[in-house]
Amino acid sequence: MSKSKEDPVTEEYDDSYANQVNGIINTLELESETDRRILKSRFLAEVLKYEKRKEHTKKYYNVFRFIVTIGSIFLPAILSIGQMDPAKLPANFDQITYWSSWTISLMVTASNGFLQLFSLDKNYFEYALTTEQLKTEGWQFFQLSGKYEDDETHQEAYKVFCKSVENIKRKQVEKEFSGKGDVNKNKKGKKFDFQAELKKNLPDHLKGELEDKKPDPEKGESTESTESTESKVDTTKMDEISNMMNDKMGKLDAFMNILEKKNITGDAAATIGNVKEIFTDSIKEQVSEAASDAVSDAIDKVEVKKVDE
Repeated sequence: MSKSKEDPVTEEYDDSYANQVNGIINTLELESETDRRILKSRFLAEVLKYEKRKEHTKKYYNVFRFIVTIGSIFLPAILSIGQMDPAKLPANFDQITYWSSWTISLMVTASNGFLQLFSLDKNYFEYALTTEQLKTEGWQFFQLSGKYEDDETHQEAYKVFCKSVENIKRKQVEKEFSGKGDVNKNKKGKKFDFQAELKKNLPDHLKGELEDKKPDPEKGESTESTESTESKVDTTKMDEISNMMNDKMGKLDAFMNILEKKNITGDAAATIGNVKEIFTDSIKEQVSEAASDAVSDAIDKVEVKKVDE
């Protein structure tokens, strides 16, 4: 089968999946050739890479598991035979059983040690799962089904698909290197900056409204209404929101500290990190909504006051 020079991804891999998907990608209606190349490099190539990793890990995993399983069966059988009447056993059978059991025990222990040391079982399952997740995501995108069923064209679904692929790969990397590069380890004890988060999460239209309320001293406008607005926001609702945020973040940090003291590693550590991220985002969304309501109420009060005056 000839390989196209325009498709470097398929030069290294020559299987049915690569050829099928490569042909489909070439027929997609995308805005530019760059988008098409990105699909081949960041999706198709990654699927084939994880497929190759899965098959490579599978060979060692199956070999070591076979040794452990067979050795666990033969070892007690040989030891049981050694307990028989020596007169009924061949000459030097005790030597044979001794060295046989020693060899089998060593092979079983070494194989089990390699499985644990290199996490072959864990890596095999994760590579297989990641491969199938990427393939499923790809077929849904090509068919415009599942999460993409509301999109009319592949170009509309392109960015969502790319984001989904990167999320799948990011989660795999986090699992693979969990505990080896904790990006949050230097953030312990860092106090949550409520004002900074508030400013960052405050909707743009409310920022604009507050900016519009700032008086122009050159025109003789009073600063009373602005100060009143900022005062109402800072001293009433903002205190309640700040206390709510600090309380929730404090409880979350305390909970995470308890888990960290238990030295949790592997998949559990990655899951806990993802849960913390989800909770933090959820809390920030709640603060953003509460801050938006507080600022809106303060602005409405100022407007009513100005009308009454």
